Amino acid sequence: MTTRPRISSSGNWVAGIAAVGLFAVMAAVFLTATIPAPTGFEEGSITASIGYAMFDLVELADHASEPFLVAFLLIAVVLDAALDGSVMLAKREEESDVATDGGRSNTGGRN
Repeated sequence: MTTRPRISSSGNWVAGIAAVGLFAVMAAVFLTATIPAPTGFEEGSITASIGYAMFDLVELADHASEPFLVAFLLIAVVLDAALDGSVMLAKREEESDVATDGGRSNTGGRN
């Protein structure tokens, strides 16, 4: 037979009061925060800027970007290839000719 759960009053009330206080402080911060309006991008081609950043030609770009974009993309491709290779190596083949039992025949010891 199951019983109805009861609220335990022997717990630590300080932790509960601290949690409610933390919630009140965070709610006050979020409700009173001012967020500026989005400004968007200035005139120019964002796509061209990304292309210039890929080849470290940031002085030709309309928008500021990071000059190490190609290194980041190469690392991403190498890590993706490593993940694909590990999945391929870990995949079991259904029909395998590899004898994992020491080379015994599959007849169960009967010849």
